[in-house]
Amino acid sequence: MSVIEKAQEVVSHLTPEQLATFDKWYAEYMADAWDRQIEADVNAGRLDFLIEEAKEDIRAGRVTDL
Repeated sequence: MSVIEKAQEVVSHLTPEQLATFDKWYAEYMADAWDRQIEADVNAGRLDFLIEEAKEDIRAGRVTDL
């Protein structure tokens, strides 16, 4: 049995309360993983193109104040 299958087996037998606790933990875990990935992408310059696109849009007058 793979690790994934073992995890699925365990999760499928949780009580509703345990499942709610697990769900909260997993949501926080995934949010932290997302934050770490975004930070790594920023630090590596992988999102610099977005800044350049925004600057070009501003220079070209394609933005409006909110």
